[in-house]
Amino acid sequence: MSNTNSMSIKEQNKSAASSLMKKNIRKFLRNKLAVFGLVVIVVITVACIVAAATGIDYGTPNPTIMKTPPNGEHMFGTDTIGRDMLARVLFGGCYSIFIGVFCAVMSSALGAVLGAVSGYFGGKVDMCIVRVSELFQAFPQLVLVMMLVAILGTRSMGNMLFVFVITGWMTTFRMVRNEFMSLKGETYVKVCEAFGMSKSNVMFKQILPNVMTPIIVSTTTNVAYFILQEASLSFIGLGVADSTPTWGNILNAAKSIQVVQNQWWIWVFPGAAISLFVLAINFFGDGLRDVLDAKQQ
Repeated sequence: MSNTNSMSIKEQNKSAASSLMKKNIRKFLRNKLAVFGLVVIVVITVACIVAAATGIDYGTPNPTIMKTPPNGEHMFGTDTIGRDMLARVLFGGCYSIFIGVFCAVMSSALGAVLGAVSGYFGGKVDMCIVRVSELFQAFPQLVLVMMLVAILGTRSMGNMLFVFVITGWMTTFRMVRNEFMSLKGETYVKVCEAFGMSKSNVMFKQILPNVMTPIIVSTTTNVAYFILQEASLSFIGLGVADSTPTWGNILNAAKSIQVVQNQWWIWVFPGAAISLFVLAINFFGDGLRDVLDAKQQ
């Protein structure tokens, strides 16, 4: 009899979870901007991956076709040393999207762990971590990133990823800390503690799952933020090495006023790729928030 009841409860839970998922999918599909954002994200990402997988030539200069406008052979034209712009935009998308996703996930994970520890333990632990976050926030974000890049010296992908993760965790930290401070007094937390559950289990298995919705939404929108950060740093020459064709590095070639005025395709297409992808992520993030936010259910 007990086994039958247990099976019935499991089936009911599965049915409820399936019903909720279908409801959320229908709600997301009703948000046309969110669907548009998802489609754009998928199309651009797949196009970039396919271009990289096929070994498209993005780096070989060709002096005979320098600064060629868009035509049938080169749909996006060529840059100042004769490299195909379409190949560079597609291949560069792999780097830029990777930077955005990696840094968003890692900085959110770091912020979530620090926020959980700070909010749950409080006291001196909380004070120390909060002071560190305030120290980072005392500088404008871009200025802080530029300082760290200059200190590290070498313009490499690893250094940029490190700098972005180290300087990008504060938003998630504050959000998770506030949630933990309000949830640690809940009855289910007190019961777990009374039964001798370890503090790490209480934090990461009992409380953290209830904070995952804002973390997921924040991580999604942070992808766009880090893509813009990389583009900004690379444009002013402090990003990854020039040999790495990120969207920001491609734009770096358009710093010359002559290029801006006479070779519009060199900056329009990478700029459009950045704008469209970032806009799509923001649309998708808004739709995700509407679906996952319990207050809007």
